[in-house]
Order: sequence, then structure tokens, then C-alpha cells
Amino acid sequence: MENLRSLLHSIDDKGYKAYKQLQGTYHFNLFQLTIDHVQGDPFAQPSRISVQISKEQHGIPPLFWDQRIRQTALEDFLGRAVHAAIKKHVKGRRGTGRSGEMEIAVNGQQVLRRNAVLLDDDQLEARLLFALPGSGRSILAGEAAEMFFNELPQVVESSLIWTRNSLAGMQQHIEQIEDQNILRSQLKQLKGVAFVADGSVLPRYSGVDDRPLRDGLPFKAPKELECHLTLPHQGPVSGMLIPEGITLIVGGGFHGKSTLLQALERGIYNHIPGDGRELVATCAEAVKIRAEDHRTINQVDISPFISTLPGNRATNSFSTANASGSTSQAANIIEALECNCQCLLIDEDTSATNFMIRDQRMRKLVPDSQEPITPLLFRVRELYEKKGISSIIVTGGSGDYLAVADRVIMMDNYQPFDVTTKAHQLAGSKPAAETRIPFQKDHQRRLNLAIKPLPRQREAKIQVREQRLLEYGRERIDLSQVEQLVDRGQTEAIGRILSWCHQHHPEQKSGLQATLRQILEQVEQQGLDLLLPWKAGHLALPRLYEIAAAANRLRNKP
Repeated sequence: MENLRSLLHSIDDKGYKAYKQLQGTYHFNLFQLTIDHVQGDPFAQPSRISVQISKEQHGIPPLFWDQRIRQTALEDFLGRAVHAAIKKHVKGRRGTGRSGEMEIAVNGQQVLRRNAVLLDDDQLEARLLFALPGSGRSILAGEAAEMFFNELPQVVESSLIWTRNSLAGMQQHIEQIEDQNILRSQLKQLKGVAFVADGSVLPRYSGVDDRPLRDGLPFKAPKELECHLTLPHQGPVSGMLIPEGITLIVGGGFHGKSTLLQALERGIYNHIPGDGRELVATCAEAVKIRAEDHRTINQVDISPFISTLPGNRATNSFSTANASGSTSQAANIIEALECNCQCLLIDEDTSATNFMIRDQRMRKLVPDSQEPITPLLFRVRELYEKKGISSIIVTGGSGDYLAVADRVIMMDNYQPFDVTTKAHQLAGSKPAAETRIPFQKDHQRRLNLAIKPLPRQREAKIQVREQRLLEYGRERIDLSQVEQLVDRGQTEAIGRILSWCHQHHPEQKSGLQATLRQILEQVEQQGLDLLLPWKAGHLALPRLYEIAAAANRLRNKP
């Protein structure tokens, strides 16, 4: 600690690059500080530091991280505690550029596995961005000393040292997240694909603010779909169980149809206490499907939905760099099946109309022989009955789906009502199916072309420009329509996994999906640090589907 103080004093007012001398490890009273990387100037990405605390100093009982889900919940809690402490104790900007900033990567309303805070039997480590202060290109050593010797110790002591703090809030956080995980694991046993607890608050504050709406109406399950279960920590819980099969969500505009579906989309993740969706659980393999104009498609068999295109263009190994709404939605479903999707989540507002429906009048005007598209309407039951794939579909404009649905839920003023009986009475007979190519038994593809080498570049060859815009070498992978991707850290982890895939499994002999599964298993066992050549704390774990989605959207062939 005193060595660091002396070094700072010796480089005061020198050129900014003299900060490089600080790189190394320093012992403070309650923790060890490692300056892992020093930025080149005040405008660059902040320096990376890490704080290590022994188990005797942090005082967190081992019981709190004796299982993977409890450890993830605990690390999430500590990351949020550090974030709150930074807001409270750190002055912030104090010089040129980003000088004076201190940050830790934290999740939004979801609880993700990260590498910002890591805990094991030996120590607790927190990794922060630390913007060393400068005035122009000159070092402000006095301001840096204030950050190192005053602000940082306050942040550490108030957020990471629990020998003298109450553990009650930490325990509640862990137990609530553990309950959510157990609830999700019970869905298959209950023969359901989703559960929404009574009292849940589904509406969000705004389209760009994922916090719960302050005056949002609490959810109440309809009697016909009411389910009672018991969780280890919260005890008895009641709510709506959406069963396996085909479920429609209907209702008037602005009554909560899409809000319910959006909650189900995010139900694949655990949520923080107070989010309002803590007990909204969807099967982990559920995938949101939508139309995605202009996306890249590589060698996907979309023939179950789209037969030969004009010009005798085959669709059993379809590729394009500029997909239409219908071809993109067909490819999205096939790619989801490749990742063992168990439930499709679809909103007609974000779907291609000609992919979803084709009514009797249009079939009379345009004969089946002239129409290459088989709408989902004629495939959705086959998906469930022959492949076990459930669907939850929001629709407000097509009554044809009523005839193929197992369950119909009407949203009225954000409250659900089971209208299945009435819907079936109105629907009449099921629409006549078209005879098309059946779904293949095995959807695995060998997509060696999807993951290719990165060109020789500097360290910045993998970057995230926006939450869902990934720069991979000289390519941009647009994941903006992959709606269950919720964190920038997930997006960068995807880029790192693609790079790792090419470096360590260049031939992909077992196929794309099997290769990605193998890598994801390694990351889950060894941690996200496996993907980085240096120490950093900004990655978050993605699902297999989102990784495959990025690989499938790479534009150029090798």
C-alpha cells in the first residue's frame, strides 16, 4: 500500500503513460489490490483492477455458495452491492475524459453467471474498471490517491466485508433465486411449459426501462389454469400453469397480451427480488421466434415451411444474405429445433403474415400449387404431436388458430381468463392441412463455414458496439432481433466462444451444435475466464441458442 503511495507521488504531473508503472499487486489492510491493466490515456477504456479478500476477511458462510445456483446468486448479490457502494462513495469524474470513474459489470433485472465477482474456497475476488485521473495528458496523482486510499477501501468494506454486516439480505437474495431455479425445473414434471405466480407484476416501467411498473396490476391466475406448488424457501405458491401443447394468448389491443409474452420470454432467466417477475418461470429451452428481414441464413433446411422457390431454387439447404420475413422466420424455427427448443414463443405483431396464416379465400384465389409457403397454422400441431414442441402464440387478428389450440387465454385489462371452451365452439373444424415435406428426424447440420478464423488484428478484434451488435473480426453480426439476449456481456462472450470454437475445434467434425455444446460445457465447468487471454470482469454466460444464432448469422464464407 505504501509502495503504491510512493509510486503515485513520484509520477505526479508526468505524462499519462507513466501510470504504467503502477501495474502489480499491493497489500491493503483488509484486501489485496491488483492493478491488472493500465489504460493508455484518459479517453481510453478504463484500467482494470481486481480486489482479493481472504475467506477470513469476507466472512461469508460456505453454505451460501455450496451449489452452482447459490454461488451464482451470491456473486450477483455482491456485484450489485459493489455497484451500490460505488454510487455512494465514489466522486466520479475528476479530470479529462473518463478520469475518476469506477465501475463493475452488473446484471439488469436478470441474474446471470458473470466473471465480475468470483468466489471460491480460498478467496473472494471483485473486478472493476478504474479510470486513472489525468488533466489532458498529465497525471493527477493526488486524485488517484484519493480513489485508491479513500474511495476504494470504503467501497470494499461496505460491500464485500461481511464479518460485521447482516447476512439476512444476502440469504434472502440467494434463497429467492434458488426457488426460481427449482420452480423452472419442476415444469416438466407438472407437464407445463411456463408458470406465472399470483401477485406477479408483469408490466415494465417503459420500453427502455426493465424495472416493474410502479402501479402495475398484480397477476391473478384464472381458476381453470390455477396451480398450487411448494417451494423450499417460500413455501406454498399459487399461479397460472401454461400446459404443454398449443396455447393462444388473445384479447384487445393494449390489454397485456405482449406484456405476458415478454414476461415469458424473460422467464428463462432468474430475476432479482422485487422485480415483479421473480416467480415467472419458462422452460429453459423456450425460444422467441420472429420475422427478421435481411438476416443472413446459411444452409438451413426450410423445406417444411417453404418448398421450391421461383427459378427452381431448392430450400432444403437454403442460404441467403438478405432473407425475407417468411424465409427468416422459417429459418429461425428450424435453428431453434436444432438447439433442442421445447417451446416456441411467437407474437403475430413481429411475425410475417404470410408465414403465420393463409385463409380459405386466399387459398381459392392462389392455388396451393402456386404458393411455396406452408403457414405455421398447418404445422403447429404436427410440431407438438410428432416432435413434442409446444407453442405459445399471441394473436389478435386471426381466428383460424383457435381451431388448432389446446388452450386459449384472453387478456382483459392485464388479467387472464380461460376462454378455451368458447373459442373451440366458435372455431368449428380444424383448417385443412396442406401436404408438404415432413420435418426431418434429425436437424443437426454440419456448418463448418459458420465459424471461421478471425483476421490478424489488434486486441479489439471482438467488440460489442451495442447490446446486440457484435463485431467479429471484420464482420458485424446483428443480433438485435435475438430478443432473449439481455446483456452486453453475453454478446461479447458469444464472440469469444466463436473464436474459441475456431481455434480449438477448427474442423467441427461433429457439427456446429455439438461443437458449441462442448465448448459451453467447458465454460460452465471452468468459468468465463476460459475465453479471455487476460483478466477482466465483463462477460456473462449466454445460452446455446444465442451462440448458435450468432454463428448462423455470419455473412461471409471462409
